[in-house]
Amino acid sequence: MANLSVLDFSFQNLSQKNMSFNEVFQHIIRFMKKDPNGRYRLIFGTDSQVHPTYTRFITGIVIQQESKGAWACIRKVIVPRKMMNLHERISYETTLTEEVVSMFTEERKTQLIDIVLPNIYKGSTFTIEGHIDIGSSNKNKTRIFVNEMVGRMESLGIEPKIKPDSFVASSYANRFTK
Repeated sequence: MANLSVLDFSFQNLSQKNMSFNEVFQHIIRFMKKDPNGRYRLIFGTDSQVHPTYTRFITGIVIQQESKGAWACIRKVIVPRKMMNLHERISYETTLTEEVVSMFTEERKTQLIDIVLPNIYKGSTFTIEGHIDIGSSNKNKTRIFVNEMVGRMESLGIEPKIKPDSFVASSYANRFTK
């Protein structure tokens, strides 16, 4: 896999295009500093859609304050072929999520934790989740990949979520794959 620096990544949302990772990180810090007493979830997830000549992957980054709103952005990756193999596609979705999660170094995570840390006795929290667009129900073709992909998220030290709890992958990112 190509060794991409943080500078090679471009993020966007409905109001801003071509954001660097540093700009994304600053948005997250500003969002959390507005209310250091909040209950925050930093959530990552990727979804994909196979099109006639390419496959589009969308990775979402969402900072959510429980019951108070969220700030979000996406990263788009186009693979110039139809990725029909389900395991390959799910694995690549997880890889793209891992890439974005890895930009949140220990130093950066500490910066975010330090925002809420003085307020934990007032109910402030901060968690990091990886949303995977797979499910464990018998009807779901992706159920055979659950242990593998959940293990990959856990190895990053983030809390894995699968359907129906993986809304950043299965709802937010999904909207931009079409």
